[in-house]
Amino acid sequence: MIGQQHDDSGAHFAFTDRWGGVSAAPYDTLNLGGAVGDDPAAVRANRSLAAGALGLDPAAVVWMNQVHGRDVAVVDGPWDAEPPAVDAVVTTRRSLALAVLTADCAPVLLADPYAGVAGAAHAGRPGLVAGVVPALVAEMVRQGAEPARIVGHLGPSVCGRCYEVPEAMRAEVAEDVPEAWSTTSWSTPAVDVTAGVRAQLARLGVDISVRSNVCTLESADHFSYRRERTTGRLASYVWLDG
Repeated sequence: MIGQQHDDSGAHFAFTDRWGGVSAAPYDTLNLGGAVGDDPAAVRANRSLAAGALGLDPAAVVWMNQVHGRDVAVVDGPWDAEPPAVDAVVTTRRSLALAVLTADCAPVLLADPYAGVAGAAHAGRPGLVAGVVPALVAEMVRQGAEPARIVGHLGPSVCGRCYEVPEAMRAEVAEDVPEAWSTTSWSTPAVDVTAGVRAQLARLGVDISVRSNVCTLESADHFSYRRERTTGRLASYVWLDG
């Protein structure tokens, strides 16, 4: 199943769950990740199914080789070879869809429809601290976007009441992004990546009020690395009307 939202200004945001594909367990069924051990033919079929459901050409979707860093690439089409190691992409080409793969990390989808600039980032805990979101916004601004005009969505991710971490790790993250400090529902140290992302965006003048209410760890309809370890990947997409 795929959910899609269309902003009145011409920005599209879409998010998959784990159902409606062809992958066998433990990747059942709509795994869109190509580096998790699934049959490559199944992944290609799933990517085609997802793109078709969104009215997109599956050969014209930009994927990333995500490594939990902060590097950003500017793209005007799909890669000629394997995607480079980046965790954010920006485009000024309308109708070109940018995709983020996640299974607990936060997918960050941004667009300035007036300027014709779209961007997407993979923001896990390491990427949050590394500054992938500020790096994404900075590149969008270099391409003509204005922070006050940027609209966006934050997709399904593990919530701050479930993302348990050691106390020292929580303190380390909070030193860089205080808003990410959290506590689990069972009263142990935690990190709220989505809260941290929203705070980073707000400091840059980007107000993102729309976020998913899905916690991937709690939802059986979504892939969660923390829950299952060997599992598939969800995809989140952003593109602008042509």
